Amino acid sequence: MRIAIVTIFPQMFDGFVCEGMTRRALEVGQLQLEFRNPRDFTEDNHRQVDDRPYGGGPGMVMMAAPLDQAISSARAAVRARVIYLSPQGRRLEQKRVRELAGEAGLVLLAGRYEGVDERIRGYIDGDISIGDMVLSAGDPAGWCVVDAVHIQVVGQTLVCQNLCDG
Repeated sequence: MRIAIVTIFPQMFDGFVCEGMTRRALEVGQLQLEFRNPRDFTEDNHRQVDDRPYGGGPGMVMMAAPLDQAISSARAAVRARVIYLSPQGRRLEQKRVRELAGEAGLVLLAGRYEGVDERIRGYIDGDISIGDMVLSAGDPAGWCVVDAVHIQVVGQTLVCQNLCDG
């Protein structure tokens, strides 16, 4: 399975991908992870990705322009649906994990701040929530989705291998 993750902190995934079954799945090619940092798609010297919400409101949101470009780049590379990791999304349960594992790939959008500029919603195919809690960002939710989906894919592979071996 090929997964692209749109995040402003790709290094948050370093420990996750360097250990355990995730590392093993990457080494044997069962899982491919790619990262797109919206900061790489900015045009200012400060690589700014946050702004006030379009139309007003409290806090800061991730800017539409760099997100649009990062999502478009990820979608072109992986050719997959875009899932926004959001507390407002559909709760991630095993049935949904099985559905996602059946996809050829995924693009996961890890939000920050108060979320994403609402104008980006047109690029998002669905939302996933890992539960009723407050996280600092969508990245930890991304770990959960990647882990659950790749374990489902690896589990299917192991079952097929065992059936073929037996």
